[in-house]
Amino acid sequence: MKEAILFLSKGGVVMIPLILCSIIGLAIVIEKAFSLRRRQVLIPEIINVIDSIETVDDIKLAINICKKNTGPLANIILTGLSYQSLPMDEIKELINDEGRQQVRILERGLSILEIIAGIAPLLGLLGTVVGMIKVFNVISTQGAGQANLLAGGISEALITTASGLVIGIPILVAFFYYTKRAENYILDIEKYSTALLQKIRIINLPQTTKVSQNAI
Repeated sequence: MKEAILFLSKGGVVMIPLILCSIIGLAIVIEKAFSLRRRQVLIPEIINVIDSIETVDDIKLAINICKKNTGPLANIILTGLSYQSLPMDEIKELINDEGRQQVRILERGLSILEIIAGIAPLLGLLGTVVGMIKVFNVISTQGAGQANLLAGGISEALITTASGLVIGIPILVAFFYYTKRAENYILDIEKYSTALLQKIRIINLPQTTKVSQNAI
């Protein structure tokens, strides 16, 4: 542990923002690993509820089940069920509004990962420049014979460069991975929302229309 701290300290002041980036990035990655679990987003009980809705009584039961669960899909379905007596256009708009809010929750933190993936290598490059400036300052003032001083500047340059890449590359991979996962969940949520709207439309149809449809 002491060796690692000593090694990082040789990177100079640029290591401070790099370490902060790594801590923030790791925290977000861990949070997304839990919040973007499939069972956390697409709760099986809610999916079963959507499939089982046939009558107004089923809607009342479905509302109670949605209230007992929390998650993007549950919240969107609950919105649609709570206003099922409104015209279809209004229900669809309410579902879309809630959907936009839930998408923001699903994608929360991903933009920060993208920023960290972009600035970490740049901070490493900045550390490289600072280290090389120190090297040239030593050469200009004391000559090229001061090996220890030259090695310190070169070491600082290489450590910050390596640290920036070590932080930036995994964070970039995590960003694309969780972005793709969130996009897939959004598509699934849209599918289930459409299925719910279809169920509500059939339930709200006048009885005579239902009979004629069944006859056909």
